Amino acid sequence: MSGHSLALFSAAPQKNVVTWTSLIAHFSQTRRPFQALSLFSQMRHAGLQPNHFTVSAILPACADTQVAAYGEHVHGIVCKCGHHLDVFVGTALVDAYAKCANVGAAKTVFDEMLDRNLASWNAMIVGLTHNTFYEEAMRIFHRLLSVGTFSPDQVSLSSVLSASGNVGDLNFGKQVHALAFNLGLKTLPYVKNSLMDMYSKCGSFEDVMRLFHTITHRDVITWNVVIMGWVLRECFEEACNGFWLMRREGIFPDEASFSTALHASANLAALHQGASIHDQIIKSGFVRNICVGSSLITMYAKCGTLEDATRVFDEIKDQNVVTWTAMIAACQQHGCGTQVIKHFEEMLKANIKPDYITFVCVLAACSHSGLVEEGFRYFNSMSQVHEMNPGSEHYACMVDLLGRAGKLDEAKCFIESMPIEPDPSVWGALLGACRTYGNLHMGKEVAEKLFEMEPENSGNYVLLANLYARHGLLKEANEMRRSMGLNKVRKETGCSWIDIKNKTFVFTVHDKSHTNTKEIYEMLGKIQVLVKKKGYVAETEWAINDTGGYKEQSLWYHSEKLALAFGLITLPTGAPIRIKKNLRTCGDCHTVMKITKQSEISGEIPFPGQKIFEVDDDQMMEVRKP
Repeated sequence: MSGHSLALFSAAPQKNVVTWTSLIAHFSQTRRPFQALSLFSQMRHAGLQPNHFTVSAILPACADTQVAAYGEHVHGIVCKCGHHLDVFVGTALVDAYAKCANVGAAKTVFDEMLDRNLASWNAMIVGLTHNTFYEEAMRIFHRLLSVGTFSPDQVSLSSVLSASGNVGDLNFGKQVHALAFNLGLKTLPYVKNSLMDMYSKCGSFEDVMRLFHTITHRDVITWNVVIMGWVLRECFEEACNGFWLMRREGIFPDEASFSTALHASANLAALHQGASIHDQIIKSGFVRNICVGSSLITMYAKCGTLEDATRVFDEIKDQNVVTWTAMIAACQQHGCGTQVIKHFEEMLKANIKPDYITFVCVLAACSHSGLVEEGFRYFNSMSQVHEMNPGSEHYACMVDLLGRAGKLDEAKCFIESMPIEPDPSVWGALLGACRTYGNLHMGKEVAEKLFEMEPENSGNYVLLANLYARHGLLKEANEMRRSMGLNKVRKETGCSWIDIKNKTFVFTVHDKSHTNTKEIYEMLGKIQVLVKKKGYVAETEWAINDTGGYKEQSLWYHSEKLALAFGLITLPTGAPIRIKKNLRTCGDCHTVMKITKQSEISGEIPFPGQKIFEVDDDQMMEVRKP
């Protein structure tokens, strides 16, 4: 079609503004902006001045390039030709500037327009929302209503609903809902989906489901909003079920559907679920989609299969900062600090600029791997090389880096020299280090700060209580736990769970509710004998609720060890054991896992050939039999 149009154009004996404009409009509408711009330049060199139709055709092409300079150049020509007063040209300028992220220029053009139509107002509202100026978009919508010349349409309503949802203004969103009802637009799918999205982001999920059940013909966007709503509420099982319900209704998933479902599977550490979604991705042709690929990497990593995450990464041809960061995060989660640095250096060599999250992953990897010098080198490169200001997460990683290395005084001095106010994550990293190295004096000081900053965080109370117990101050430790009750602070019950034949088994400390309890505790006894032969010494500070000689034995009733024993007696030879936790693994359980790994490598512990994984909120450790 384009070749035929060009041939006709070239064969035309006389070319006027109309013929040039027709071809420019064709390339602009078919999303080939640079060809359209080239023709626009040729037309001007031929001595022809563009009319307002030409300008209206070329400005969308400028917007598609997302390079503000093109729009500015055309804007200058528009002013010289006197077309800047045309309402259609003005609207196209607002849209072009907004799509090129030059919101200031878009607002200037909009404010200088002598005449506006509804498309002009919509271009401004959509542009502000797209560039995250949500409150300004809501103010422009108010101005549209106050003018009273035009009634908002589905574009106006959907954009402002998105803005109100992103700022969490439920009251404003409900007013827009009432307006949509009065205008008779509430039944339009585009508006209904936007209403559901607004209610979801504002935390009113009951309204989301109420609207969802009124929609007869649901499209993929409708389902995406509901699935994402479940994810926002951390109802990950419901999100996965929603994905499969959507498929059963015959709705084909899009990029957002797959990414959201994979995110839910990753948070459940449900490998079987994630692998089934991967199968759907392959069948649907989204396997090369970068966003979906990044979500696959994250899912496999969180489910304990770094090999599969690496395989997905290697199959992505056009890798960008998102895919690289996903792979770096996967290696960091599995405790592979050397791999993190290797990938990061390869990413830099590929001329891909790291982002905020990339540096969080790299610094966290340096912290967990004890790479102090490398950590400071990368931290300093943020501002010196990449012109990026470190945020609180980066500073928290550096405090954790120094704290894990035992440099508590240096960590405290580092905090005091920070150019930004330290937040709870920064002080929390130092408190964790005080707990690790038994620095009670500094730990008390840091904990007091955290009690003021986040009085409802039970973890700070528990860390200080553990620190007291480590120094034998059981009275103070018990007092700290009593203060949690007085302040109505509740510690989340620690549990571990394991999937056997698509059924999830949950364990808590001292759990005896399972039908295989006798066999589980017998296997625990065997593990205990075998690891003691390898030098295991109980870390009794992790059993602070118990006294006397019972302390050591009580450690063997932690939920993770119970799940491990259950996996060993239940799963077939060669099957992986994946233990998932809602809290960080305690030091004693981690030690048992490490000794198990060493014993399997040497062939001295006769486990039936399983791989053993810990999946918690800290990092991943894999135990593998050769």
